[in-house]
Amino acid sequence: MTTEINEFAVVTGASSGIGYELARKFAENGYDLLIVAEDAGIEEAANVLRRDGENQVVAVRADLATFDGVEQTYAAIRETGRPVDALALNAGRGIGGDFVRQTDLADELNVIDVNVTSTVHLAKRVLPDMVARGQGQVLFTSSIASEMPGTYQAVYNASKSFVQSFAEALRAELNDTGVSVTSLMPGPTDTNFFHRAEMDDTRVGQSKKDDPAQVAAQGFEAMLKDKEKVVAGSLKTKAQGVGAKVMPDRLKAEMHRRMAEPGAGKS
Repeated sequence: MTTEINEFAVVTGASSGIGYELARKFAENGYDLLIVAEDAGIEEAANVLRRDGENQVVAVRADLATFDGVEQTYAAIRETGRPVDALALNAGRGIGGDFVRQTDLADELNVIDVNVTSTVHLAKRVLPDMVARGQGQVLFTSSIASEMPGTYQAVYNASKSFVQSFAEALRAELNDTGVSVTSLMPGPTDTNFFHRAEMDDTRVGQSKKDDPAQVAAQGFEAMLKDKEKVVAGSLKTKAQGVGAKVMPDRLKAEMHRRMAEPGAGKS
């Protein structure tokens, strides 16, 4: 007699927003989960994602902005004794404001640590195991911001440009290994991102945003279909994604200025 074992997925930044909705899609599709976030909400998320004993959910509270936090996460993955079938590298944060005159260096460096360093670090730990097995799926949460200069979000957009380039390069390197790489490119999404980034008073902070459940569903589907990337969300966001491909950088920088300028949302 054989016992069917669920596939196993790891999702970072999973206590809320797109990360939580990605974890929910994995759970609904029969995956066991290891979910990671720095806040206490990760335990509550795990309780919700456990489906009447049908799947296992391990919650890891770790600060991925630190080397030790990433190592703690990888140790927890290894402790399960499970091969990782899917890895959703979703953890990220932003900070808004004038880089020279308004933002704090510690905040900017934390954005790089979360968005860039932890992404590279955890990928370096998990992907070799996938390649050795000859199977696995990786989903990077990038952004349409990766394709435009981030006026008043200079470090955030640059970090997402890194993630996008990194994902596309890994996809090319891992061709024919059995490991797929997909990048999820949302636009402005209804999460805690803009409040945490101190952008409540901007036009984008005040604007209507996409549903994180819709974004996650489109990203999950793209991953299953082994797509290179997907601009996810509403038709408006998809149109922005198309426009970003052809618009000159100086115009994209000015468009971003109008969206992200501090105080502009109050007028």
